Amino acid sequence: MTSRLYDSIEPNVINEEMLQKAVEEQGPQEEAGQLAKKEGINFKDVKELQLDFRNILKIDNLWQFSNLTKLQLDNNIIEKIEALDSLVNLVWLDLSFNNIEMIEGLDALVKLQDLSLYNNRISKIENLDTLQDLQIFSIGNNNIQNLENVRIPLINRLTISGFSGNPVCDNEQYSTFISAYLPDLVYLDFRLVDDNMREMALIKYQYAIEEMKQGEAVALAKQRELEATEKEVAYHKAAYVEYLNGPFLFDSMYAEDSEASKLMYLPGVPDLTKFVAICENLFEYGLKQHERREEEVKLFYECLNEALAENQEQGAKIIQAFEEKNSRALDVIQSLSDTQLTELKLAEYNAEISKLSDTLMTLEMQLVDQLEEVIKDFERNIADLVSIFIENEQGLYPLDLENHHHEKLLETAVNTLEKIVKSEFDEEMPDDVRMLFVDKDTIVNAVNASHDIHLLKIDNREDEIITKANNWVSALVEKVHKDEINRNRSRVMEINQYIDQLQGDVDNLDLLEPIPGF
Repeated sequence: MTSRLYDSIEPNVINEEMLQKAVEEQGPQEEAGQLAKKEGINFKDVKELQLDFRNILKIDNLWQFSNLTKLQLDNNIIEKIEALDSLVNLVWLDLSFNNIEMIEGLDALVKLQDLSLYNNRISKIENLDTLQDLQIFSIGNNNIQNLENVRIPLINRLTISGFSGNPVCDNEQYSTFISAYLPDLVYLDFRLVDDNMREMALIKYQYAIEEMKQGEAVALAKQRELEATEKEVAYHKAAYVEYLNGPFLFDSMYAEDSEASKLMYLPGVPDLTKFVAICENLFEYGLKQHERREEEVKLFYECLNEALAENQEQGAKIIQAFEEKNSRALDVIQSLSDTQLTELKLAEYNAEISKLSDTLMTLEMQLVDQLEEVIKDFERNIADLVSIFIENEQGLYPLDLENHHHEKLLETAVNTLEKIVKSEFDEEMPDDVRMLFVDKDTIVNAVNASHDIHLLKIDNREDEIITKANNWVSALVEKVHKDEINRNRSRVMEINQYIDQLQGDVDNLDLLEPIPGF
């Protein structure tokens, strides 16, 4: 059960050169292919990709193919399923005839319907819980030894599965067990699962299957709960307020403060419970500001797309009017035998083409000017929102509370020291705490060290919020400008290609030769 090896070829890793070559080979050919190659093929536009028989050892660099629906990686020497997380639109995946030992790295491929792991080195079926749309699953010719290693999750749509070629198939209970475990299965190892077999299987393995499915359901519920939590945290991170909705920052301040637990023994230590409330206020404010920023971005793209759609519609009407007016112009010119009349008509048609080019280019320049104003307004608005957020966030941060706490704690510590020196302090105190009161410098240094740790934590968290917010707005604005530049270039190229095509049709006219003597 090994993949096909090519001893004369060095093992490969998927790199840019391999991908570019594969896309060009599998893309449009002849004139369309030459044009695509000249313009450059955007990997995001590729829907299907064949990378079979290339002696690939390691999967990598596929993140650009975000819209890929079909991927062939069969007949290589791949040892690990990895680097596929970005291919979230994948529907069909072939990893047969490789050296894979473990099913992994497929969690993000939730749209997957057809998965082939035929002829690998897999010994256990696992990590398929998220593939709820899976309909066809091929795992034949692997190394699955016993029924305990056959644990396909509760996938309701799975109708076709192949296990043949695994040692487990020698178990006479194998087909009965699979039929019971997957009650919606229609074909097993290319054979129809009849109702009698299914009914007998369900009776025989009823309790065992129910127990396993119950365990899987519990595990799936936990997984979904974890995913929901991760999604929530991701949203909080997008608002730059993750872990501010509780005592997390407060706890982190004291986690590295070795003196804090000692100083808490001092009588009358000021309370810091307001700290958590301040963080929660900051958290709520951050979420609201995030919603405002998201709404501003949404509104911008709505305006942008509306302007683009309107411009595109105008351009289409202009081209349609040109084509309707000149639909038979070339046929008429080609049929003319009078040289002067032919030249006149050609000049008129070329003038129409030139006019069309100018009109389309003018329309594009109008759009560029329009979008420039829209982008400027958006850039100003989003920058203002981020600036307001940062300014108010700094005002809400618990820095003043920490400074006030420090002043009170220092005052309490000095007063306690004076009482100890005068033998007026009657309360019990642990020995390690009493050691702080050997002199004023020791206790003051301890209080200041505690304060410095707290300030560092607070300042770092505040700087993190400010940095992330500023980086986000910079990256967003840069992307907007870059997208507009690329859009304009593509549109100008599109217009030029259309005009060149029209001009090419003129240049390729087979004009009638003038009759001698006329």
